[in-house]
Amino acid sequence: MSYQNLLIADEGPVRLITINRPDQLNALNRATIDELDRALNDAEGDPSVRVLVLTGSGAKAFVAGADIKEFAHFSVEEGKALSADGHDKLFNHVERLNKPVIAAVNGFALGGGLELAMSCHFRVASETAKLGLPEVGLGVIPGYGGTQRLAQLVGKGKAMEMILLGSSGMIPAAEAQQWGLVNHVVPADQLLSTCMELASKIARNSPTALGAAIRAVNAGYEPGADGLQREIEEFGKCFGTADFKEGTGAFMEKRKAEFKGA
Repeated sequence: MSYQNLLIADEGPVRLITINRPDQLNALNRATIDELDRALNDAEGDPSVRVLVLTGSGAKAFVAGADIKEFAHFSVEEGKALSADGHDKLFNHVERLNKPVIAAVNGFALGGGLELAMSCHFRVASETAKLGLPEVGLGVIPGYGGTQRLAQLVGKGKAMEMILLGSSGMIPAAEAQQWGLVNHVVPADQLLSTCMELASKIARNSPTALGAAIRAVNAGYEPGADGLQREIEEFGKCFGTADFKEGTGAFMEKRKAEFKGA
């Protein structure tokens, strides 16, 4: 499958997806969101892909926001549709993917870029990364999950501060790590190698169990869902999988498990 705004590369069971619009600081336009939707579907349907790493091209930006010129003249209803479509095609899609997605945050992750990073299952940032939600300075609010996911990750008070300060609330990677917004901060030249190493370690585990774990954790943040009940259900389902038989068998036989997934 070919893409105009993405670069796709596989390293063993890890797929690296790079948003490739460096002249626009990898800003998310509708075409790029559509391509990311297709790329995620392709990865989910490919049994050889077990973990994804998502990053931006160049040294300046992961994603420096949404492409403002696309929606500057939208009506109220068009604005609602833009947000809903983005949630469905990309941000919720990433969060609910049954394969782990790691954000490799190089440079600026602002607005929709930070929202994309937050929708990933966890984040690794370069020391040069800057993160923020500057939307209120444009007369709008974060519309791709920022008001919800930021509060979940850093707490209501810090999320309110960052969002209400707008561009003045942008924080460096080290502070983002202190607040739990990113998991690791590494030198820029070690960012991708660190993410690929983490992804490779994750890929050694059971693909069916990885998907079950993602669904169980996410359930704790879904309105009306009972996270503990979902955990019970997902835990029980694991007992009926080939991965469970292989994993427990390998443990008892003192050998390395060879998982094939669903």
